[in-house]
Amino acid sequence: MIEFTPKYITFDCYGTLTSFGMAAMTREMFADRIPPEQMELFVKNFASYRLNEVLGAWQPYVDVICNALERTCKLWKIKFNQSEALSYYEAVPTWGPHADVAAGLSKIADKIPLVILSNAANDQIQHNVDKLGAHFPHVYTAEQAQAYKPRLEAFEYMFDQLGCGPEQIMHVSSSFRYDHMSAADLGFGARVLVNRSHEPSLMPHYATHEIKDIGGLPGLLGL
Repeated sequence: MIEFTPKYITFDCYGTLTSFGMAAMTREMFADRIPPEQMELFVKNFASYRLNEVLGAWQPYVDVICNALERTCKLWKIKFNQSEALSYYEAVPTWGPHADVAAGLSKIADKIPLVILSNAANDQIQHNVDKLGAHFPHVYTAEQAQAYKPRLEAFEYMFDQLGCGPEQIMHVSSSFRYDHMSAADLGFGARVLVNRSHEPSLMPHYATHEIKDIGGLPGLLGL
């Protein structure tokens, strides 16, 4: 059990709470063009370009996806199709939560305010939040902040909206690259890795605690 009572618990949404369907869509969409033995590298390249696209000045999330896919296709010397890129963007609001999310959140939602800080667009995020089975009184997006995680400006926007500093907050995410490295640099009071196994573990350098799913969060808080 952690010896810290946060004023807020902030969450990454996609991958941590919402089951992120980008890789599965890619495997299906490009099965006719990428050999099976090379598919995971193609998926990884697409993910790397998406990260690279959010490191600069804010741009609409649809452009992040389209630019990243176009660059991936160029790397692999295959034709880029704009309509395929747009289908990713359109699919995001349909994705639901991981199976462990609703039960885990239900034990803490009425005790500590829950917050989402997401790289989603404004027109996407609420569709996913509504499927989580818990009340989030504060939901912030990169579009509102005009900056994507892992840029510190995204987190600073959230601090300004909440009216408190990082030392009063527990941040929960399954991603080191997008969340935990920045959260460590900013000095969050606690940083909880939800180990969904989609990034290499960098414990204990960036996260302070690790759980296998959201069901482990109430116990960490003594609830």
